[in-house]
Amino acid sequence: MSKTVLGPDGKPRCGWCGDVAEFFPYHDKEWGFPVTDDVRLFEKLCLESFQSGLSWRTILAKRENFRRAFCGFDFHQVAAFGQQEIDSLLGDAGIVRHRGKIEAVINNAQKAIELVQEAGSLAAFFWQYQPKTDVSPQSMSTSAESVALSKALKKRGWKFVGPTTVFAFMQAMGLVNDHLEECVIRMDVEKAKLDFTSPVIE
Repeated sequence: MSKTVLGPDGKPRCGWCGDVAEFFPYHDKEWGFPVTDDVRLFEKLCLESFQSGLSWRTILAKRENFRRAFCGFDFHQVAAFGQQEIDSLLGDAGIVRHRGKIEAVINNAQKAIELVQEAGSLAAFFWQYQPKTDVSPQSMSTSAESVALSKALKKRGWKFVGPTTVFAFMQAMGLVNDHLEECVIRMDVEKAKLDFTSPVIE
């Protein structure tokens, strides 16, 4: 059972925030809040892919470096990267220098353009996979929806998008509100979702 930890204001937060202080701003302002901006969605999925096998602290600490290296995750620009850019990224100590993951970002940028042409936006495609029912927060690392979304992306040629990575992405971008029931931010996310209109495929 996940436990809470007290935040800077003395109110309970999800227990993973207690690992390092820099997790609190990310947890309080970003994690679980609904996102519809395609560039932000692409960034979140890419960063979750880079996180595979590593700690989120490592990725969060390097996020600005990743943004610089990948043109702010503008997938139209990243899709044009070639061998010269790959070589440069492999020499960039500010990011995670994993050839497979770097090449996957470039591949996925190209696939993102195709998906926008298919669905109208990345947001419209991803928000199809919002779970119809709630489950106990932080009780699983995959779900039926993350498996289905992972399969749909892989079918379209995306890489490094396994069910666990996709579930973490779903948590981060608001498809799932995985804040603990006792977490003071859970209600903020619920309110944000009540005011939110899910995009639909055109």
